[in-house]
Amino acid sequence: MQMIDVDSSMLSSVGYDSATQTLRTVFNSGKTYDYFKVSQEVYDELIASESKGRYMRDEIIDMYSYQQVKRKSKY
Repeated sequence: MQMIDVDSSMLSSVGYDSATQTLRTVFNSGKTYDYFKVSQEVYDELIASESKGRYMRDEIIDMYSYQQVKRKSKY
Protein backbone atom coordinates (compact mmCIF):
# COMPACT_ATOMS: atom_id res chain seq x y z
CA MET A 1 0.00 0.00 0.00
CA GLN A 2 1.44 3.36 -1.01
CA MET A 3 1.43 5.86 1.83
CA ILE A 4 1.12 9.62 1.36
CA ASP A 5 2.56 12.10 3.85
CA VAL A 6 -0.07 14.62 4.95
CA ASP A 7 0.03 17.98 6.68
CA SER A 8 -2.05 17.40 9.80
CA SER A 9 -1.85 17.86 13.55
CA MET A 10 -3.35 14.36 13.92
CA LEU A 11 -1.94 12.28 11.05
CA SER A 12 1.48 11.84 9.53
CA SER A 13 0.49 9.67 6.55
CA VAL A 14 -2.41 7.81 4.95
CA GLY A 15 -2.79 5.10 2.35
CA TYR A 16 -5.62 3.27 0.62
CA ASP A 17 -6.04 -0.17 -0.93
CA SER A 18 -9.00 -0.03 -3.31
CA ALA A 19 -9.08 -3.82 -3.78
CA THR A 20 -9.81 -4.39 -0.09
CA GLN A 21 -11.29 -0.94 0.68
CA THR A 22 -8.78 -0.54 3.51
CA LEU A 23 -7.70 2.88 4.72
CA ARG A 24 -4.40 2.90 6.63
CA THR A 25 -3.63 5.86 8.86
CA VAL A 26 -0.42 6.64 10.70
CA PHE A 27 -1.05 9.02 13.56
CA ASN A 28 1.54 11.51 14.78
CA SER A 29 1.76 9.38 17.94
CA GLY A 30 3.30 6.67 15.76
CA LYS A 31 0.33 4.31 16.01
CA THR A 32 -1.02 2.82 12.79
CA TYR A 33 -4.62 1.77 12.19
CA ASP A 34 -6.44 0.08 9.33
CA TYR A 35 -10.08 1.06 8.76
CA PHE A 36 -12.18 -1.43 6.79
CA LYS A 37 -14.84 -1.08 4.08
CA VAL A 38 -13.94 2.55 3.43
CA SER A 39 -15.05 3.73 -0.01
CA GLN A 40 -12.74 5.38 -2.52
CA GLU A 41 -14.94 8.47 -2.22
CA VAL A 42 -14.31 8.75 1.53
CA TYR A 43 -10.56 8.35 0.99
CA ASP A 44 -10.59 11.02 -1.73
CA GLU A 45 -12.53 13.37 0.55
CA LEU A 46 -10.01 12.79 3.36
CA ILE A 47 -7.09 13.62 1.07
CA ALA A 48 -8.87 16.73 -0.25
CA SER A 49 -10.04 17.98 3.15
CA GLU A 50 -8.54 21.14 4.56
CA SER A 51 -8.48 19.61 8.06
CA LYS A 52 -7.67 15.92 7.89
CA GLY A 53 -7.95 15.55 11.66
CA ARG A 54 -11.45 17.01 11.67
CA TYR A 55 -12.46 14.79 8.74
CA MET A 56 -11.11 11.74 10.58
CA ARG A 57 -13.08 12.63 13.73
CA ASP A 58 -16.30 13.49 11.87
CA GLU A 59 -16.37 10.85 9.13
CA ILE A 60 -14.08 7.91 9.92
CA ILE A 61 -13.24 7.34 13.59
CA ASP A 62 -16.07 5.40 15.26
CA MET A 63 -17.81 5.03 11.86
CA TYR A 64 -15.78 2.10 10.49
CA SER A 65 -14.43 -1.06 12.02
CA TYR A 66 -10.69 -0.83 12.55
CA GLN A 67 -7.65 -2.64 13.84
CA GLN A 68 -4.35 -1.36 15.15
CA VAL A 69 -1.43 -2.49 13.00
CA LYS A 70 1.26 -3.94 15.21
CA ARG A 71 4.87 -3.30 14.33
CA LYS A 72 6.87 -6.34 13.39
CA SER A 73 9.70 -7.21 15.74
CA LYS A 74 13.19 -6.53 14.44
CA TYR A 75 14.37 -9.82 15.96
